[in-house]
Amino acid sequence: MSIDTKKMYEIQSVLEIKSSTFFVPVLVLYTNDLVVIEQRLLQKISQAPDFFRNSPIVFDLHELNHNNEIDVVKLVELIRKIGLFPIGIRGGNEFQNAQANSIFIPVDNTQSIAAEISKTSVSTSQTVVKEVVVNNAATLITQPVRSGQRIYVSGDLIILAQVSAGAEIMAEGNIHVYNTLRGRALAGVQGNTNARIFCFDLQAELISIAGDYKTSEDLKGTVEKKPVQIYLQNHALIIKELI
Repeated sequence: MSIDTKKMYEIQSVLEIKSSTFFVPVLVLYTNDLVVIEQRLLQKISQAPDFFRNSPIVFDLHELNHNNEIDVVKLVELIRKIGLFPIGIRGGNEFQNAQANSIFIPVDNTQSIAAEISKTSVSTSQTVVKEVVVNNAATLITQPVRSGQRIYVSGDLIILAQVSAGAEIMAEGNIHVYNTLRGRALAGVQGNTNARIFCFDLQAELISIAGDYKTSEDLKGTVEKKPVQIYLQNHALIIKELI
């Protein structure tokens, strides 16, 4: 039997699956009032339309389920109507997870699994050792970050050139921009509330630390053309001039 090597090569080159990290906004709900949710979502989107346009989103029901419940099917319909694309649910109860599965929304169980592991560790051992892994790796970029470019790093991000409008820079650690910061800058994207943003000139479209953000509208009247640091305090972004 002859073997068509060209055909075999084509089959072997069809696809490849790689491990990667993506930044996805998480919608944390505290109310089950769909009308109020829609109003607040539209308000948030209007503040940064380019950031949210056709954006994937994960919705988190953990806080809501302490006191209320919500119909996941109706919630997904609402999110899609607004122009967002729900790609996952977390913090749902058994019924909500079943609803999500019925409309092909993946269920993220990592938080509940981590909680069970934590409870098991405490109950089975008198001595609990908390392992802390510190990633000191920093990524250095010396060229301008142009409009349309997106950068994601797992540690700190250091940029020696300007970040243009329409660009997006993301880091799990701190962000340092030793030039003008336009575009969007998101630090602590995996939930690191101690992350900070430093820049020489703040003219950003959006800044965010651990999910809390401000848009260009919120930044009007803040310090310009002077070095600043941005940090999180009680879920509020503080912008302070560096002296």
